Amino acid sequence: MFKILTLNNISAKGLDRLPRDQYEVASEIGHPDAIMLRSHKMHGMSLPETVLAIGRAGAGVNNIPVEACSGQGIVVFNAPGANANAVKELVLAGLLLGMRNLAQGWDFARKLDGDDAEINRQVEAGKKHFVGGELPGRTLGVIGLGAIGVKVANAARALGMNVVGFDPGITVNRAWELESGVRQAHSIEEVVSRSDAISLHVPFTDSTANTINAARLKLMRPGGVLLNFSRAGIVDDAAVIEALDAGHLSAYINDFPTNLTRRHPRCVTLPHLGASTVEAEENCAVMVADQLRDYLENGNIRNSVNFPEISMPRGDKGDRISVINANVPNMLGQISTTLANAGLNIDDMYNKSRGDVAYTLVDVEGTIGDAVVARLAAMEGVLRVRVIR
Repeated sequence: MFKILTLNNISAKGLDRLPRDQYEVASEIGHPDAIMLRSHKMHGMSLPETVLAIGRAGAGVNNIPVEACSGQGIVVFNAPGANANAVKELVLAGLLLGMRNLAQGWDFARKLDGDDAEINRQVEAGKKHFVGGELPGRTLGVIGLGAIGVKVANAARALGMNVVGFDPGITVNRAWELESGVRQAHSIEEVVSRSDAISLHVPFTDSTANTINAARLKLMRPGGVLLNFSRAGIVDDAAVIEALDAGHLSAYINDFPTNLTRRHPRCVTLPHLGASTVEAEENCAVMVADQLRDYLENGNIRNSVNFPEISMPRGDKGDRISVINANVPNMLGQISTTLANAGLNIDDMYNKSRGDVAYTLVDVEGTIGDAVVARLAAMEGVLRVRVIR
């Protein structure tokens, strides 16, 4: 019986993927094998030695101490792309809010006073202050072409916009998904200088902090719209306010209110609604539950942020063993030798590394005893050994 600790409410559709005869799932549970969460902040949290994996029902993992987990041999999963459509739709809504001054116009209309005739007079006199622009022919710059960025780029093309994108780490699969009319930029500066609106779709890291800063904002076309439905900290709020006050930037639409932005007349700040749809929450929960189950039952790794991708069909001749270790020479040789010395023939083996860690799956003919596990675990650099019967 596997034990799953939940740190947030997880969609029932996701939890239903974990059979009750094999899994015990609760918000308070001792010695869990895995943890499922959404936004709960785990930094500073003491993790039991029993924890094998953590599943984040969402894309970002800033709330999880990923580096510390790697050092303990804990695999961290996320759900990339499961909420992509929800975020894409909100980005498009934000684009229209910014281009058509809809929030400002709505605020103006709410504050009108008088009888209907007087309100109509004020409307006709005031609407000239909210003249906006149409999307066709304008250029959207997309920084980050992952699951969400690609959907945003393609949707903008379908609305008649020119699109220029930048992502030095774009995968082959994502590149294939891009609409052929999306143009490549070779730097963030090139994207900014060519765009009437910019949408950000990168994770928050030390290297992406203040991606949009004062220097880059000056390169943007006058009257531009900035969209941030990615993460707070990617945009320098103080620089944005300065650009808005100077009239160089016309609107900042974002999902992360701060005291600098939340009341500014040219900002529309939303309460982190990017993935807040029933469908997105269900999709994320289902994806991460399936990934946790495949890891716990088979040792396979899909969509981990700290370990390599490995998927190996189960053999039917004996046990499977997984070994997590530091990425150093001769580990595979030592593992093979230890199994051979125990009289265990290897039926199948898969080894892969990522950064400082490596992961090995081995199917053997026969049963792996405790003594073999102990010898493998005692090897210098080995972080975790697990037998899957």
